[in-house]
Amino acid sequence: MIQAVNLCKSFGNLEVFKDLNININRGECVAVIGPSGTGKSVFFRTLAMLEKPDSGQVYINGTDITGKDVNINKVREKLGMVYQGFHLFSHLNVMDNITLAPLKVKKMNKSDAQKKAMELLTMVGLTDKSLSYPHQLSGGQQQRVAIARSLAMDPDIILFDEPTSALDPSMTGEVLAIIRKLARSGLTMMISTHEMSFAQDVASRVIYMDEKGIYEQGTADQIFKNPTREKTRMFIRKLKVFSYSINSRGFDMVEMNVQIELFCQKYNIEPKKVNYIQLVLEELILEVYGDSSINLQLKIDFTIEFSEERNEILISFVYDGRSFNPFEAAEESEHLGMVLIYGVSKNYGYSFENGLNTININI
Repeated sequence: MIQAVNLCKSFGNLEVFKDLNININRGECVAVIGPSGTGKSVFFRTLAMLEKPDSGQVYINGTDITGKDVNINKVREKLGMVYQGFHLFSHLNVMDNITLAPLKVKKMNKSDAQKKAMELLTMVGLTDKSLSYPHQLSGGQQQRVAIARSLAMDPDIILFDEPTSALDPSMTGEVLAIIRKLARSGLTMMISTHEMSFAQDVASRVIYMDEKGIYEQGTADQIFKNPTREKTRMFIRKLKVFSYSINSRGFDMVEMNVQIELFCQKYNIEPKKVNYIQLVLEELILEVYGDSSINLQLKIDFTIEFSEERNEILISFVYDGRSFNPFEAAEESEHLGMVLIYGVSKNYGYSFENGLNTININI
């Protein structure tokens, strides 16, 4: 269906990607994810030959569209693209926006083109907007029209380049619902997106872009549940991170807990888990400072990492000084605080390296 071979693209001294290789098979829905600035949009534009690659080939249905003698406009009839911006013609109403290409490029007669347009508007839920102009539509409605316009050419594959990035959150769902419906219909698609839960739901394959190319790829379950490479893991966890430092026993625990609550409220972390976080941290601090052999000026740094996709919280608790594992200490005598930590933790671990003690706890 679509194949990229050793694809390279630079802008001046900025190398966007190098020796990028990929195969997209008929019926696949491939989600492309990764941090901003890793070349996802440039990659999509290069596949559609809206950007000319520096080297390498792009094949669509076996045709090398980077060749000099290729009629790229003919190829693009079967390659649809939906952009971050809507790119509707402001002087044309919805019906005319959708029928323009079928009339001009495919030479359809007007009645057939309009009939097809109304079928597509029904699919995207906008039959009552056929005579409206783009400025009379919401952002979500404009993007749905853009999707209908792309489908009007009966493409073999559609590239969605971050189709919800320009939308308010309230409008994102309506566009994703249409794309989800198309994915389930078997249409071949590539989607660049920052909507992780959506990508996990619809994609048959997920590609993570970083380090000037495809950093890791696999099924949705492999990438979202068990990524093998560090940058993928960090991105998938999509960390909302709270960091805090304690420099002496005389720190203000009330202020610390207030800051934790504000962080948790910002990301709608359920109250029960907020209490667990505070309990774990308070007990760890008491255990560490309660060890009489530890320096009174002991420095503690901790982070709370919240993964919205997995609804999981990781507490990383780091302190300097000699090796002191509170989990081992709890086994030697009764430590109510550690018993409480055991009760609210999914798993936990301890390590000591280069003079630093590290405790990791999942809640």
